[in-house]
Order: sequence, then C-alpha cells, then structure tokens
Amino acid sequence: MSEPDTEEEDDEEGKVLSLGEYEGERNEAGERHGHGKALLPNGDVYEGQYKNGKRHGQGTYTFKNGSRYIGQYKENKKHGQGTFFYADGSKYEGEWVDDERHGYGVYHYRNNDTYSGEWFAGNRHGQGTYFYAETGSKFSGSWKDGHQLGLGELIHQNHKFLGNFVQNNPMGPGKFVFENGCEQHGEYAIDNLGSEEEEVEDIYKPSVPVWKAKKITPLTLWKPPVLEPPVLSKPSTVQTSAEQDDSDER
Repeated sequence: MSEPDTEEEDDEEGKVLSLGEYEGERNEAGERHGHGKALLPNGDVYEGQYKNGKRHGQGTYTFKNGSRYIGQYKENKKHGQGTFFYADGSKYEGEWVDDERHGYGVYHYRNNDTYSGEWFAGNRHGQGTYFYAETGSKFSGSWKDGHQLGLGELIHQNHKFLGNFVQNNPMGPGKFVFENGCEQHGEYAIDNLGSEEEEVEDIYKPSVPVWKAKKITPLTLWKPPVLEPPVLSKPSTVQTSAEQDDSDER
C-alpha cells in the first residue's frame, strides 16, 4: 500500500480534477492499479479496483450530493452490471455501457413507479413494462427514446387496451378487452375542433387522442359440445374354420 498522495483524477462527469488524494496499490509504472481509494477535490469518493490508472472493475463511487453507484467500471466509465442510488430516492439496477443505462435494467422512481425492460443510450428503448403505482395500471410493449411507441398493452384492474401507441398515447386501431370477455373495437384519433376562420391565437393545448368505438363483440356463453353417439359396427360375417368345415359336410 502506498502513502496518501495528491494527483489528477477524473470525476464521474469526465472532468480532470487536480489535487485528488489517493491511497492504494500501484503498478510498476506508478499508476493506480489494484484496489485503492480516491478523494476528489469536489468531495466525491471512489473506492474499488483500478487498472493502469483508471477505475476498472468493481467499485463504489459516492457523490457529495448523496448519490452512489455500486458496480462495474471499464476505463473510468460505468460499464457492466451496477446499481445507482440517486439523491432523490430513485434507483436503477441493471446494465451499463459507456456510463449510460444500456441493456436490461429496472428503474425504481421516487413516486414508486417502476420500469423493467430494455434501455438504449440512457433511455427506455425496446420492450419493457412500466407500472403506475398510483393507479395500479401497467403498460407493456414497445419503447423508443424514452416514449411508448408501437404495439403495446395498457392493463387496468378490470379491463385492458391492446393497440398502437405514439408518444405515450394510444393512436390508431385497437380494442378494449373487459374481464367478462366482451371486446370493444375501434380507434384512437385526434379531433380537429378548431375553426379555420378563427384569427385570435388561443393558448396552446396538446392534442389528446379520442376513442371512437366501431363495434362490440358480444359476450358468448360457453356451451358444452354436443357429442354424437358412437356408430356401432355390424357383426362380422367371416366364418370360422370350424363353421366352414360344418358347412362343407352339409
């Protein structure tokens, strides 16, 4: 183990900070290598594995604001499996690539919502499920750049909607399926309620898709199938050898 010293160290934002204190193992070239602990001038602390002067392997990075990352590093960047505890109480557990959430992971939000699924470059992207703690509903389907986009299923307590989603809203054809087995088919569309002759500019309000029902599939009660009586085969007319001999004698 070396004595505590001061030198440069990259923080989590990639900024090179001088006068950081380090105590730990080194390689023959004098670089941080093996297990060590660094205190950065901005108040952050890293303790874990180093390789050739960079955070590499398993380590814990504690931010001065209370956030903390525990997981794998590769050349100073979060890379591999790791858990990030954010200062606001939220938490991410999963895969990292080049300092970003990437791959499969679970995010626990501060309002108790959760997202479990695929990530790409720090955003929800791919297949995933978002659980809404306040209502108990959940969305399961496709995501792109952090938004619901493509086929999905919005599940409530006594019914669910299956269809297409655009920017977190249902859009286009789909259907509601109720717990009693009924289905309501239709589509979500944007209603153009404004008048073309209006010249006064109104306050902007985001467009909300409106459900337009087209048909309802009636409830079909289950009935046991009617079984046809088995067809009885006719008695065999083939004579046995004894019957044949008796017939010949006659």
